[in-house]
Amino acid sequence: MEKSENIRLNVSLLRRKVPNLTTAARSVGLRPATVSNLCTGKIPIGRAEVRTLVLLATLAECSLDELILRGDRVEMIETGIKTLDLFAPLAKNGTVGLVARPGMGQLVILAELFYRMKKDGFTTILLMPKENPPELKDLLDLVDTITHSIDETYEKIASFRKHTNLVFAADRAHVVTGEIYQLQEQLQNIGVDNITTLLLDLSGHVVDEELPYGPLETLWQFDADLAARHKFPAVNPIYSTSSVLEGAHLDQNHLLIQQRAQKLLRRYRELRSFVQASGKEKLPTGEVQTYKRGEILEAYLTQPFYVAEEFTGIKGESVNLHDTLTDVQKILDGAFDSKDVKELDFIGKL
Repeated sequence: MEKSENIRLNVSLLRRKVPNLTTAARSVGLRPATVSNLCTGKIPIGRAEVRTLVLLATLAECSLDELILRGDRVEMIETGIKTLDLFAPLAKNGTVGLVARPGMGQLVILAELFYRMKKDGFTTILLMPKENPPELKDLLDLVDTITHSIDETYEKIASFRKHTNLVFAADRAHVVTGEIYQLQEQLQNIGVDNITTLLLDLSGHVVDEELPYGPLETLWQFDADLAARHKFPAVNPIYSTSSVLEGAHLDQNHLLIQQRAQKLLRRYRELRSFVQASGKEKLPTGEVQTYKRGEILEAYLTQPFYVAEEFTGIKGESVNLHDTLTDVQKILDGAFDSKDVKELDFIGKL
């Protein structure tokens, strides 16, 4: 294979051509998790087996040249939300899947993104689930356009065309019926490619599926433990991922810090299990520093949201990517080892 930094998977083509990718992948002997990781870039395409790519091309009824895009850069939308921008950047004009059970904060993230992106000039669109769930009530004030069917959504989005960047959200119910894929294909056919799509699942069933939304550019996996400990946003920094992170699509310093931070948090989580069972005093001497830095980094990655100010009493914070990378590198290098962990809970930049 060619170097991974020059190539990426044509995720939008897979989405259009193979709507039920989970079943299709299994039918030809591919693991859905492998396909998902290739789509989001967690597995660089340069490390994929040729057999895997050939099977994917067969499923999509396309050539390898159509399946593999060369030299195209995946842009990120900088959100100012530390954990998203560092670990799983929002892919501009891509499709993002939120994997969470109810109560983990996915609707707060969605509301916060709408709030921030509206300020940056995006037009926000929400396709309402058919049952009009009451939990979406707080989101509606942040939406420019509310639609109630795929046909109405198509007409509204088509009317915007190239005049503005769009962010569109829909519930997985519309994915299951295949309507979202139909909509994306219709929009592609008329040249609308300035739309970033956010998919969520209000039922929570999405957590139990291997490829819950089909191919994605960005996956945000929410974490039950973080949510239970009120470490919001409760997005898992280890399992969340994005195609923006592939090779040359990202500044190499970002990639290095992201990988170091993931390694620290992975080990910290193992040590946390040990501490819960045996107590902090039983930590091996060589692991005490790792545990403390993991605690500090986990606390730093919490963040107060603008849309939650009236509930938390804490002013919302936005942190640009440069400051996030600088802060995390300092934490990794031990510059804040003497800090009290509580001082870093729900702050902006250091």
